[in-house]
Amino acid sequence: MTIALHERSTTLPMPPPGVPADREFSWSDADFARVRSLIYARAGISLHDGKHAMVYSRLSRRLRETGHTSFHVYLDWLESHQGEEWQEFINALTTNLTAFFREQHHFEVLTSHLRTARPGGSQWNMWCSAASTGEEPYSIVMTAMESLGAKANFRLSASDIDSRVLATAAQGVYRSEATKGLSQERLQRFFLRGKDSNAGMVRVKPELRKAIDFLTVNLIKDDWPFREPFDIVFCRNVMIYFDAPTQRRVLERIHRVMRRGSLLFVGHAENFSESRDLFALRGKTVYECL
Repeated sequence: MTIALHERSTTLPMPPPGVPADREFSWSDADFARVRSLIYARAGISLHDGKHAMVYSRLSRRLRETGHTSFHVYLDWLESHQGEEWQEFINALTTNLTAFFREQHHFEVLTSHLRTARPGGSQWNMWCSAASTGEEPYSIVMTAMESLGAKANFRLSASDIDSRVLATAAQGVYRSEATKGLSQERLQRFFLRGKDSNAGMVRVKPELRKAIDFLTVNLIKDDWPFREPFDIVFCRNVMIYFDAPTQRRVLERIHRVMRRGSLLFVGHAENFSESRDLFALRGKTVYECL
C-alpha cells in the first residue's frame, strides 16, 4: 500500500530491548527456567519446554496485577516474600479441565462398588483429590446418592491446590450449558434453576453441598489433613503433570491414606504399572489398593 507524501507519518513505539513486538514483557529462557524450578518445588508440576508460551501468557497477568515491569523483578519479589502471591502463582500455572460425569465408565464402576455390602452399614469415606471447579466431586456425590438410596452414608473430601477454582466449587453455581449432558431426572433431582437475573444459571441443591468438605491440599506436601482411611479416591489427570519420582512419592502417600481393597480412579492417560507393589489394575484406569 502506497501512502501519499502529504500524509503525516506516524512512528509506533518500540518495545523494550529483548521484547518481541507482540509481547508486553521481556521473557527469556532464564525466566522460564526459573519459573519451572519454582513451580516444581512448590507444586511438583513439571513444565516441559513446549510450555513457554502458556507460562508467559498466564504469568503476564500476575505482573500486571502486582505492578511489576519484568519477569525478573517479579520473580525476585516472589522469592523474597512468603505471602498470598505464592498461591496466585500456583493458581496461574495449574490447568483445570473438567465436566460433569467425565469418563462415564468410572461412575459405572463406582455405582457397582458402592452397592456392595458394608459391614455394619459403616460410612463410605471418599476423596476427590483434584476437585477443580466442582463438577467431579458433585458427580461423585450424585452417584453415591443414586446408588445408596435414602440411607446413603458417605462423606466426600474434595481438594485442590488451586484456591480460586475451589471457591467456585464450594459455591456450586454453573452456567446451564455445563449441565447439558445430564438427564432431566438428574437436573430435577440435584439442581435448582436460576430465575430473573440468574436465568441461564443452575445451582446444586444444598444436600449435595452438605455432603462435601472442600479443602486446599498440595499433593507433594506432607501436611495432608486426613485422619480416616479412604474407601474410594479419585485422582484423575493429576499425575501427568508430575515427573516419575514425584508420581511415585504421591502414589505412596495416597496408598497410605487408603484402606486395603479400596479403589483408585485415575485419568485415561495415566498408567501406574511401575507401582504394582501398591496398586493392582482392576479395570480401565481403575486400581485396587493392595
